[in-house]
Order: sequence, then C-alpha cells, then structure tokens
Amino acid sequence: MPAFNEWEGTCTTVHMWTQIVGKIRLELAPWVNHSWGSVLYVTPVGLTTSPIPYGHFSFEIEFNFVNHRIEIRTSKGSSRIIGLEPMSVAEFYRKIMIALKELEISVTIYDKPVEVEKSIP
Repeated sequence: MPAFNEWEGTCTTVHMWTQIVGKIRLELAPWVNHSWGSVLYVTPVGLTTSPIPYGHFSFEIEFNFVNHRIEIRTSKGSSRIIGLEPMSVAEFYRKIMIALKELEISVTIYDKPVEVEKSIP
C-alpha cells in the first residue's frame, strides 16, 4: 500500500472536488439543520449526492471511483459523464457546471473552498 505522502495531492484534489458537489447539493436540496443536507453517501462504487429535487425532476451526482468518472443522472433519463483524470479544481468546477447546464440544471455556489488550511479559489 502506498504511503499517504505518495498520493496526498490526489487526496487534496478529490477533497476539493467533493466540496464542489456537496455545495451543489447543499444549494438545491431542502435545508436540513447544520448543513447536514450537503453530505455525500457511500455507494458500492464511490460517493453519491442521492436524488436532489430540481423543479419537475430530480438528479444525482455520483463519484464512481471504480470506473474513474462522475456520473450525473436525471429522473428524465438524461445523463452526463465526466472522466476523473488529472485536472485542476478549477477545470473540474468548469466541467461539472457545463454538464449541469447541458442537463438544464442551473445552480450558483460559493466557489471558494471552506474549512481548509490553505484555501485556493
């Protein structure tokens, strides 16, 4: 098993990516005390938002760590896939927002990391 310092950069990047997805869920899902509504749930292949209501449909965002991709699926049957590959947090943010827009989902989130020692927008 590799030592943590060998993949620390990946861990930090994935942490920021999950913050983006959690903030999307927090913004669109019904409010729950103490921001509990931003939690991501463990699945057999990664992490998911679970269904998020949006207008007359719902959608979910799943980190599929087995197939190295983000899967965004809607209750209308449409979906988008973003490959999990080396990229900056800004590029990930851009890709996820484009995918949501293509699925007719509009959301604005606070785009700076929170509760981390070194915060880079």
